Amino acid sequence: MGIDLKAGGRRVGHKSSMKVVKTANPYSRLLIKLYSFLARRTDSAFCATVLKRLHQSKVNAPPIALSRLAKYMTKKDGKIAVVVSKVTDDVRLLEVPKLTVCALGFTATARARIVAAGGECLTFDQLALRAPTGTNTVLLRGPKSRAALAHFGHSTSVLNPHTHDHVKPYVRSKGRKFEKARGRRRSNGFKV
Repeated sequence: MGIDLKAGGRRVGHKSSMKVVKTANPYSRLLIKLYSFLARRTDSAFCATVLKRLHQSKVNAPPIALSRLAKYMTKKDGKIAVVVSKVTDDVRLLEVPKLTVCALGFTATARARIVAAGGECLTFDQLALRAPTGTNTVLLRGPKSRAALAHFGHSTSVLNPHTHDHVKPYVRSKGRKFEKARGRRRSNGFKV
């Protein structure tokens, strides 16, 4: 018995995980209701993306640091940074620029630094009133930093040597006997 695939390669009968709200947080549930309404009634890609990210698990919604936020918002004056996760403080950033940030949450120090710089911290319901379709907004994400992500991608043995795809191999150990032979050294057949 094989897998039933349609012409597009999509699994038949595969249900979206967005049908059921898994969180017990009442604020998140209300936001999902609000943005599902906005996505349906405005045909806005921004609202659809925010709705999708509101459904994501904690692992898939990593926090974003103030330094990264400031870097992405350079030369974007008057625009609202939208992050569907938490905004954290970064002590390495000495001077915080004036930012208008909408996020699910802020650490106390991050909020204080944004406000002290003349910026603004918004919630998603405030954003829905200000920009219901996401006009003048910049949708940002924090970096995923799970150790397993370094191993994802194409395996090194099947690659074209010119692609330089850096995928961390699962190596039993480091040393002379481990992953040092064919496919690793020029003198042994080929080098990837």
